[in-house]
Amino acid sequence: MISRFISTFIANAIAFLVSAQFITGFTINFEPISFGLLILVFTLINLLIRPIVKLVLTPFIIVTLGLFNLVIGAGFLYIIDIYSKNISISSISALIYGTLIIAFVNLLLQTKSKKPGQF
Repeated sequence: MISRFISTFIANAIAFLVSAQFITGFTINFEPISFGLLILVFTLINLLIRPIVKLVLTPFIIVTLGLFNLVIGAGFLYIIDIYSKNISISSISALIYGTLIIAFVNLLLQTKSKKPGQF
């Protein structure tokens, strides 16, 4: 469990840095403590709350063939944008592109960290 938390934390940190670098309108406060807290909150949301939300919204995920997972991720990113002053997402396109980049980077880094035969 701790190794999953650490790998998710690192993957989220890299994903946020990539998003801030390449997306106009996606800005992050790069002070180490505030950046660490932002990533910590996002990681905890993804590990603790997201599975419950996905369970409740399973019919929508099935009907959309999994694409509703991106809507859930965008919703959590938007909520963090509203309640945190360490991140600023200025447009819906920045939110969409940020969600796609974060999902893609997490997908790449999370599949690389798993051992063969582990699901």
